[in-house]
Amino acid sequence: MQGRGMPLPEKASKGIRGRDIARPCTHIRLHVNTSHYNNMLNARISGIASYAPDDILDNEMLSKMVDTNDEWITTRVGIKERRILHSPEGSSFLGTKAVERLLESSGANADDIDLLICATSNPDYRFPSTGSIIAHKCKLKNCYAYDIQAACAGFIVALQDAAAYIRSGMYKKVIVVAAEKMSSMVNYTDRATCPLFGDGAGCVLVEPTEEQGVGIIDGVFHTDGNGLEHLLMPGGGSAEPATHETIDAGHHYLFQDGRNVYKNAVTDMLTSSLDVMSRNNLTADDVAYLIPHQANLRIIEAVAQRAKFPMDKVLVNIEHYGNTSAASIPLCLDEYKTRLKKGDKLILTAFGAGFTWGAMYIVWDI
Repeated sequence: MQGRGMPLPEKASKGIRGRDIARPCTHIRLHVNTSHYNNMLNARISGIASYAPDDILDNEMLSKMVDTNDEWITTRVGIKERRILHSPEGSSFLGTKAVERLLESSGANADDIDLLICATSNPDYRFPSTGSIIAHKCKLKNCYAYDIQAACAGFIVALQDAAAYIRSGMYKKVIVVAAEKMSSMVNYTDRATCPLFGDGAGCVLVEPTEEQGVGIIDGVFHTDGNGLEHLLMPGGGSAEPATHETIDAGHHYLFQDGRNVYKNAVTDMLTSSLDVMSRNNLTADDVAYLIPHQANLRIIEAVAQRAKFPMDKVLVNIEHYGNTSAASIPLCLDEYKTRLKKGDKLILTAFGAGFTWGAMYIVWDI
């Protein structure tokens, strides 16, 4: 991508539908390695759960809504069906269901939860935070809660935040939940984007550990504002408040420049994964599983091939859920949790709007 890695002056660009978009041409990098914290607490994932709605929208049903078909969707993105939340509830409904399952399966006491971080691009409201709604619905009476917005990379970004709180000693029990009602921003007359997305939520409990060599070991994160015009929902924010004109123009739906997003997603998930592996002296042979953001099967396969991961070491569930944005990695981890063993070395990687992307190295400890 032009300008990758170096700051440039802000400039205007013709973006979606010819609109002038001010592009903050910055590239921010964050590398965090915990291997030198020999005498400090580290953070570990101690529980995991997920939730997806019961209602299924498969490719055959979608073909009756828009000019597409099962073969076209399957060969291009690898999706057969996606889950849709049809009730008048928002993303907090999905997140609440996932957190309730987490509390039950982990045995954690709701009163002991110190912090809940919600990663979402589909908040119930502009304010208050969706995290505060989930915390209230789950009766987390002693819990502070807030949202982060890092698009499809939201889960790993929030997980990094949680790990930092744990290592600092500020909190002892942190829930990271990614909740996405993607159907709320999808235009179901746009054949290029409507087959891609589904609704769901996933969450983890993060706690301290004194055991060396397990837990959340390392993370590499990047943001490049050059990606703004290629993946966004232009309407509804303070830059373009809702009007009859913005609604008529379709600016309150997700817009994606598929070709550009594909190219950058492959490059950036690959390089960040290789970076975090190199920093920790890992090869693909050392890693038990690669867990990529479930955006597009072709992206996943391209990253795996170039990183020299055989597909039997890549966890994939996009066929049945589609792209659930920030929720995709915890949904996938939860589905395959019975396959994971204590001590397994995992690489998580994601790419989303911003552009925002990164990778994490985790040693499984459940």
